[in-house]
Amino acid sequence: MSDAKPHVGLIGLAVMGENLALNIARNGFPLVVYNRTTLRTEEYLAGPAANTSITGAATLPEFVAALEPPRQIILMVKAGVPVDAVLTELVPLLDPGDIVVDGGNSYFRDTERREAELARQGIRYVGMGVSGGELGALWGPSLMPGGPREAYDVLEPMLMAIAAKTRYGPCVTYIGPGGSGHYVKMIHNGIEYGDMQLIAETYDIMRTALGMSAPEIAEVFARWNGGKLASYLIEVTAEVLRFVDEETGRPIVDVILDAAEQKGTGRWTIESAMELSSPVPTIDAAVTARNLSGLRALRVEASEVLIGPTPPGGADEARAMLGGDSGADGAFAALESSLYFSKVSSYAQGMSLLAAASITYDWKLNLSEIARIWTGGCIIRADFLADIMRAYRDNPKLTNLLLDADIARQSDETVGGARRSIVAARSWGIPVPGTSSALDYFDTLRQISLPANLVQAQRDYFGAHTYLRTDRDGIFHTLWHGAEQPAEPVPVQELADV
Repeated sequence: MSDAKPHVGLIGLAVMGENLALNIARNGFPLVVYNRTTLRTEEYLAGPAANTSITGAATLPEFVAALEPPRQIILMVKAGVPVDAVLTELVPLLDPGDIVVDGGNSYFRDTERREAELARQGIRYVGMGVSGGELGALWGPSLMPGGPREAYDVLEPMLMAIAAKTRYGPCVTYIGPGGSGHYVKMIHNGIEYGDMQLIAETYDIMRTALGMSAPEIAEVFARWNGGKLASYLIEVTAEVLRFVDEETGRPIVDVILDAAEQKGTGRWTIESAMELSSPVPTIDAAVTARNLSGLRALRVEASEVLIGPTPPGGADEARAMLGGDSGADGAFAALESSLYFSKVSSYAQGMSLLAAASITYDWKLNLSEIARIWTGGCIIRADFLADIMRAYRDNPKLTNLLLDADIARQSDETVGGARRSIVAARSWGIPVPGTSSALDYFDTLRQISLPANLVQAQRDYFGAHTYLRTDRDGIFHTLWHGAEQPAEPVPVQELADV
């Protein structure tokens, strides 16, 4: 082994950090690791990192001294205060030109703040989304680096080597300046929330209305994974539903408490969508569903006093409602179409939010490239990302994914399944907020006329907020009280702000 010092270092040896370090070393980049708990570093070096090019340091000064400038230091620590705490100790030890990469799920505005602070000291700061879980970190994640372009150019050989590979290339690309990398990862996670909620609702219809067992539902998802729904999350769903709890002999999903947790990226996505006026109703529904799932005591109490509909029949009636005269095959085809349609609608919402952020923050995001790097390594990887790639490659100025001719055709062909699934769910009293929101988004987009004219009239009535007219130019306000008065144009500066 060469006596030359490595350029690469990694801080934080939780599961993601330790696996990413192994990935980096396996791909020909020796590195030094550091963990706040020295014992953890020692155990790692004696265990998983034994007989590799990974070395360790007991203190941050030793860690920095063991690296050759310009250093490439990857932080794999918990987002928020822990990142700032590490930077407070680390930055005074660095030299101008060094690169610090935050590989956690940091909030993009925190990333931009840190980048500006470190830039004043000549240190290049990169916010990089890393998706794929512990196995992705070890064998090839999807990487979303944003920040100074010159820093990415230095990191690119290593990132290309360690990223997941698909037929479309390594799943990494330069996202853009500032906090764009962490923003794209945030939207990825928001789409993931929606995806998981839609899958759970489809499972619930099969479990509750069709009376199917977890193993039976697993077989349906496994079959779907061989078709248009082929994706990592569909594959995972089949495996989870097949898994048997050793203690009880029951499907493990049947003994897991129905309270889903979350780490905040879904909420951040919704907050950004509100700020940018780019709706993501399916992600919103997914976050709300998780919040409601956590209110288990309230739900148990409510179940004793709130009465739902009497189901119109058993599994045969549910199959007929879903699939008409086609029986079980028709029912499953309707559910497959429903899930496909809803997932595409959810992705369209996420991509539109990325487009809005790109314009607002002047990031110049390449949406086709973002879809490409999501085809492998990440949690939302799916075959239909190839369609999304193609749509934005053919038309980089596409205003909404659902307006692409091919995706519009697929949506029109599958939306009937969503309508039938929602009718069946409502008849059996099964909540399907994600599926419903996906359909509502589609139906709202295709309306030439919405009832918002009434909303605007109401606003003008109680708050003099004015309105536009369909038959002439100008801004108008009606004197709703007292004698009837014609609507008169009002100056723009008198507009109320609501």
